[in-house]
Amino acid sequence: MHGDDATVRKILTELGDTWAVVGLSTNRARAAYGVAEVLRRHGKRVVPVHPKAETVHGERGYASLADVPFDVEVVDVFVNSRLAGAVADEAVARGAKAVWFQLGVVDEAAYARTRAAGLDMVMDRCPAIEFPRLRRP
Repeated sequence: MHGDDATVRKILTELGDTWAVVGLSTNRARAAYGVAEVLRRHGKRVVPVHPKAETVHGERGYASLADVPFDVEVVDVFVNSRLAGAVADEAVARGAKAVWFQLGVVDEAAYARTRAAGLDMVMDRCPAIEFPRLRRP
């Protein structure tokens, strides 16, 4: 698990309200679907990024991060760890402020590259778990 509590808090509360959720589809059984709903309840605009480019939770989907025609502040990654590094690199290239690798998504080299590029990053954590922790002192 990477990303201290201060970084988690900053990403969830300060860095912006537009989140691209990579791996989000209409499949309600997938964790991304439920986490996207939690993000929406917390006031985030959730943009689905998935090869199928499906509309999810009323938001138009895009096949890749590069296809999203507006700025996203946070890129939340629900893909296999071996694919996650390329997504992080794309997030850096398009000017995101932060990258969030979900539980089980681990790529130490991508974490180091993303941090070196000046982005905030959290790895192997879940915002749906972290939001309730924000209320604790």
